[in-house]
Amino acid sequence: MGRAEERQARQRGARRARKTRPTGIRRFFTWRKLLGTFFGLCLLAMGAFFVIYLMVPVPEANAQAKMQSNVYKYSDGKILARTGEINREIVALDEIPRDVQYTFVAAENKTFFEDSGVDLKGTLRGVKNTLTGKGKQGGSTITQQYVKNYYLDQDQTVTRKLKELVISLKVDQKKGKPEILAGYINTSFYGRGAYGIQAAAQAYYGVDAEKLTVAQGAYLAALLQAPNQYDWAIASQTGKDLVTERWHYVLDNMVEEGWLDAGERAGLKFPVPKAPKAAPGMSGQAGYIVDAAKKELARQGLSEEDLTAGGWTITLNIDSKKQKTLEKAVKEQLEDELDRKGSKVDATVQAGATSVDPKTGKVLALYGGVDYVQHYWNNATRDDYQPASTFKPVVFASALENGSETQDGVPIGLNTVYDGTSKRPVVGSDTPFAPQNDLGRSHGQVTVQTSLNKSINSAFAQMAVDVGLDKVKETALALGVPDKNFPLRPAISLGTMGASTWDMAGVYATLDNHGKKVTPTIVAEAEHKDRQIDLPDPVGDRVISRETADTVTAGLTGVVRNGSGQAAASSAYEAAGKTGTSENNRSAWFAGYTPELVTVVALFGESPKDGGGQVSLTGTANSGRASGGGFPARIWGEYTLGALNGGSDARFDLDVAEIAVPDPDPTPTQTETEDPDPTPTRTETEDPDPTPTKTETQDPTPPTGDPTPTETETVTDSPTISPPVEPGDSTDGGRNDQLRPND
Repeated sequence: MGRAEERQARQRGARRARKTRPTGIRRFFTWRKLLGTFFGLCLLAMGAFFVIYLMVPVPEANAQAKMQSNVYKYSDGKILARTGEINREIVALDEIPRDVQYTFVAAENKTFFEDSGVDLKGTLRGVKNTLTGKGKQGGSTITQQYVKNYYLDQDQTVTRKLKELVISLKVDQKKGKPEILAGYINTSFYGRGAYGIQAAAQAYYGVDAEKLTVAQGAYLAALLQAPNQYDWAIASQTGKDLVTERWHYVLDNMVEEGWLDAGERAGLKFPVPKAPKAAPGMSGQAGYIVDAAKKELARQGLSEEDLTAGGWTITLNIDSKKQKTLEKAVKEQLEDELDRKGSKVDATVQAGATSVDPKTGKVLALYGGVDYVQHYWNNATRDDYQPASTFKPVVFASALENGSETQDGVPIGLNTVYDGTSKRPVVGSDTPFAPQNDLGRSHGQVTVQTSLNKSINSAFAQMAVDVGLDKVKETALALGVPDKNFPLRPAISLGTMGASTWDMAGVYATLDNHGKKVTPTIVAEAEHKDRQIDLPDPVGDRVISRETADTVTAGLTGVVRNGSGQAAASSAYEAAGKTGTSENNRSAWFAGYTPELVTVVALFGESPKDGGGQVSLTGTANSGRASGGGFPARIWGEYTLGALNGGSDARFDLDVAEIAVPDPDPTPTQTETEDPDPTPTRTETEDPDPTPTKTETQDPTPPTGDPTPTETETVTDSPTISPPVEPGDSTDGGRNDQLRPND
């Protein structure tokens, strides 16, 4: 080849090379380079993910996911109240029917039992949707949704989604599928304020999770996709169509997976949920009952912080029927008679009551006030008022228990005679004390039985001194009277310490239980998955002898039959009890019992002004003095009749050494008379004694005021409310214990 030909050949090759060589941007994107770059990026992503996997730990559960409500139940299992910020009650997986468990898997993640906890495609789709602003992701596994609910939050960010992916892988390795499924079912939001399947079961079907049917479970599982849109009560027709379609989808998936028999599936009908109701709250009496339960649990070592954390199921001793009966009795016998808006006196009236089974100590019913959200102070457990003459049986019990004698050396019993002269100075006391009887009445020589019936202050003041004030206090504390404002002076005979209806119910239940100590108890069980509370036996050892307790009971039956407690009497049951009205009429009590039921009812005068304060009840419902034999005894009677289902044949089984006999015929010096000038300047008139003897003298004018036999108390002329005082301020009457009458 010549030179010319060789040169031409080189030129032709160069032209061909120029034609096949990439030009411009193409020279940088060859297939080889693209493949290399792709695999390089994959390796880089894998390395980055591995680093992220190592660096991202499984965090602690978020605060909201761990929050639960506390559930308070009546003794029959009905829910009384739920408390807490989150309406959630975590239940174990084995408390959820197996076919209901499968409804959630069929609805959300059929491969749940086999997958590794993540759906990569769904996660990538979610990341893409987030980056492009298309909203929430779809296709997450149950594990991922559990991780989102339990460990993370609901923010739709790429960072959160990547964390969700990593944590889901780790959680799937560390936890078993049952634990993950239980966590998912318990943390999900179902609408109607319900978190978790237990709250949802109650909100939509009014049952516990363990009672759900597969059809109901399928609805709840379908609901999770769009809780508000699919809530049957508020859903549009489109929403109802969609949730019905999804309900069918869930059940068809169960049949496909072999979790539901096709024949059973064919027979299922859509379970329309119940109309929504507000979650049981703290209004009405519920708040008072919960308050009493929390105080009792605190005494057993359960702190406020423990309860705030939630998760407790607290079953109470409260009987739902008796509770309604007590509320009805207060309404009909008291509230319907009051004019709280139009009367300044009626506006001050507060009622409290505690009802106990004397054989078990169970608190069966409780009345704490008009409404917990209006008056937060629990009138059933408050102990800032004096129990007044409901304490007198304790004085008598102490006399019997200690074998005490009068100043003349006569053993004290029901037939022991005392001087019932009003303002008679006690004998044998270092502290001078001459208490005035009701209306300044002097009763002459009377037995202890009559002194109980008529609540004669002078007789019991002397009895307390005869027994010994230290011994009276010892017996009182043993029976359950709290050691609050408990001075060792003769005035304690008139109940000048502080006590609650709860406290006095325990005292009288111990008498009813033949001297075995009864501690009122409102909590039956307190359950939590992480902790157990051991509750003591409400019935303890004997604190006074049976003969002592039964003799007091025998005496108190006379109070109901013939004395100041006749408003509580009924032929439908046998009852014992004692009235009480504190100094200046600031509180009025009736403590009574049958062989089966002990109930203490009290009224308290409480100033509605800021800071409260104790005021007089005189003029309540325009009926004069609010004595213990009036409203409290009538409330007690109506409640007891209803609580005993119309009555009871039970009778007291009493072991007594003596039976009360009538007082001896009075002599002129023993005739019942009234102080011609009792102080204060005017006394409240009362009905004549229910069974006056022929020689007793009475007022020449017809009695007025409370139609029931009243108790030892005087009031002033002034119709204005007396200024508030602390318990025991003026009832001690100064160092001389010169008390105003106190029944």
